[in-house]
Amino acid sequence: MSKNIPSKNLLLISTSTTYGTGYLEHAEEEVKALLAGKSSILFIPYARPGGISHKDYTAKVREALQTWGISVTGVHEYDDAVKAVNEAEAVFIGGGNTFVLLRNLYANKVIMPLQERVQKGMPYMGTSAGTNVAGKTIGTTNDMPIVHVKTFDALQLVPFNINPHYQDPTEGSTHMGETRETRIAEFHHHNRQPVVGLREGSMLRIMGDKIFLKGPLSARIFLQGEKPMEFEPGDDIQFLLEAYW
Repeated sequence: MSKNIPSKNLLLISTSTTYGTGYLEHAEEEVKALLAGKSSILFIPYARPGGISHKDYTAKVREALQTWGISVTGVHEYDDAVKAVNEAEAVFIGGGNTFVLLRNLYANKVIMPLQERVQKGMPYMGTSAGTNVAGKTIGTTNDMPIVHVKTFDALQLVPFNINPHYQDPTEGSTHMGETRETRIAEFHHHNRQPVVGLREGSMLRIMGDKIFLKGPLSARIFLQGEKPMEFEPGDDIQFLLEAYW
């Protein structure tokens, strides 16, 4: 896959809901910007948070987005998932279990169609697991591997990994287990690509060959062999797109 494809249009959100807000409400401005000029979106509910049915998950998304003038159809409502992706105005992949999601993306043969459509400019939005699979691999997900996947290779829409729901150690905690930072350091003993720790309420906006951190919080970025770095919204994080392909 070549780098710096000028037509990419992505919104990668840490979580669909923040404390005290409705579904996608905290990301409303960015969602509307992503979908400007579009009237419909294809929802892929394969991650099934809590085991929710595809029908009920899609209904939840439909209820939220229809208030913004966007109609929602679920990919499971089509006989041919590939055809659905190829004809979609935009695609949204929701959160849930990343392993379940990736297995179903491969099983329904939509990995390559999604990659091809995104490269040509189709808007792509992900939350949580849907953000995880936008990266190079799912090796930095927090989810339990409740199903077997044949590969960790994901959609590779960006040349780095993401850790949605990134959490900092709680000050004064007596917890002696691993922190997120520890686990990402372990990842970098075996993998080269950067990892973006995306805190709740934060999101990455990719437009063409530009990338921006959106939301109220900083992101913690990890590079192999270097100390973790904090970047605030508005800081230059362009290096994330300029290497590691």
